[in-house]
Amino acid sequence: MKKIIALVMAAMMLLVCCSALADAPEGYPEVKEGIDFGGKDVYIYNYWDSADWTERMSGDLSDEQQAQVDYRHWLEETYNVKLHEIMRGDWGTCAEEMTNFVSTPEDDKLAIFIIEPGKVGSLVGNGMAAPIDYDLSAEKWNQADISLFTKDGKPYGLYTGASEPRQCLYFNKRVLTEANIDWNTIYDMQKDGTWTWAAFEDMLKTITRDTDNDGVNDIFGLIGSRDDMECCAVFTNGGAFFDLDADGKLQPAMDSDAVKEALTWATDTWSQYSAPTPEDANWDWFKEGWKQGYCGFYMYQTYGGFNENSEMADMADDWGCVAFPTPKEGGNYITINSDNITLIPSCYDAETVAKLTFIYDMWTNPTPGYDDEDSWIGNKYNFTDERAVDETYAMLREAAHVVVNRVVLLGTQNDVLGSQLLWALGGDNTAAALIEAGLPEWQARCDTYNGK
Repeated sequence: MKKIIALVMAAMMLLVCCSALADAPEGYPEVKEGIDFGGKDVYIYNYWDSADWTERMSGDLSDEQQAQVDYRHWLEETYNVKLHEIMRGDWGTCAEEMTNFVSTPEDDKLAIFIIEPGKVGSLVGNGMAAPIDYDLSAEKWNQADISLFTKDGKPYGLYTGASEPRQCLYFNKRVLTEANIDWNTIYDMQKDGTWTWAAFEDMLKTITRDTDNDGVNDIFGLIGSRDDMECCAVFTNGGAFFDLDADGKLQPAMDSDAVKEALTWATDTWSQYSAPTPEDANWDWFKEGWKQGYCGFYMYQTYGGFNENSEMADMADDWGCVAFPTPKEGGNYITINSDNITLIPSCYDAETVAKLTFIYDMWTNPTPGYDDEDSWIGNKYNFTDERAVDETYAMLREAAHVVVNRVVLLGTQNDVLGSQLLWALGGDNTAAALIEAGLPEWQARCDTYNGK
C-alpha cells in the first residue's frame, strides 16, 4: 500500500512539474523549479531613478512597455517575489550605500546594487561583493565586464548586452567646411582604416588659425577632455596603465615605451592645437566652449551628444562623430569600457546569491516578443547624421573595439592617475619622469588589491 501511495505521489509531483513548465507563455523562459523567494521583496538598486519601475511604467504604455510589465509581473507570480528597481544613493554615494547594507543587512528585503564602474573595484577588493557561481556563458552576458571584475578566478560583477561606447571625437561641420575640409572624408578614412594620428594632426593644423589677422589664433583644432585623449592614445598604441601578470595579479603596466610614446604625442598635440583655458574657468568650461563654434574637434564621450537632453542638445552647429584615430593605418579603433556593474552584497550565503543572480538574469531578459537588435538606436538619428550612428556608434558597440582600463580595480581614474600623471603632463613633467615617480604608490595600490 505504501508503495502504491508513493507511486501516486510521484505521479502527482510529475504532473505538477509539467503543469508549472506549461504555465510559461509562449516566448517566455522556461520555469526553473525550486526557486521560491517566499514572498520577499528584491530591490535592484540603481543610482539614477528616484521612482520604482511600477511608477515609471504606468499610465499610457506602448505595446512593448505593456509586454514588459506583463513579463515582470509573471516573474513575480512564478517565483513568489516582489521586484523593485529604484534609486539608492547617487553617483557619488552608491558604493557607500552598498557597504552600509553589507555591514547592516536589512532582513525585510534582498538587495542587488548597480554601481558606477569607478567604485566597483574597491567594493570587490574590500570583500563587499559576493562571488558569483552561475553559468555566465550565454551571449547576453558581457564577457569584457565579467573578466574585468574577476578576482582569483571568481567573477563578481555582472553586465548584460553590449558595452556602451564612451570616448569619441565629435567634429563641427561648419568649422571644418570653412577650413576647406570635407567632413565626409573623415568617415571615409575611418571606414577604410586610414584615420590615423597623422591624418588627425594634419586637420588640426589646417583648422587652427588666425582669421582676423590680429596675430592671435581665434579658431582652434581641438577642445574637450585631455584625459580622454591621453587614455585613448595609450590604448590605441597597444599600451595599458595596469595589467594582470602570469599569476592573475594586478600590476602597474605604464612603464613601457608604448605608454610613454602615446602620452608624449597626446600632450604635444594638445598643447599645439587646443583652445586655451580661460582664466579662472571651471574644469568643465570646454562643454560650453565647444558649443560656441570656434573649434573643429571635441574630445569627449558619447553621452555628451547622443542622449536625450544631452549637453549638446542646444548646439547651433551640426556635428558628426568618429572614433579616436589610430597610430598607424589599419589599427583597431577603440572605446574604453565604462559600464555600470551589478554586484550582489557579500552578506548573503551562496544559495541566496545564486537565487539573486537567477532573478537578475530573468529580469534583464529582452521583453518577450520584442527582441529588437536595433533598439539601442532609439532616437539617435535626431541628434546627428546617419554615418555617426551607423558607422561610428554601431562599430564601437562591438566587442572587438572595447578595451578595459584596469585602473577601475583600484578606484576612479581621477584618484589613481589624475594628479600624478594625466593632469600633470607638460613642460618638464614628461611621461617618463611622472611614471618613474608614481610607480611606488601604484605598486602599493596593486599589492593592497592583490591581498598582500
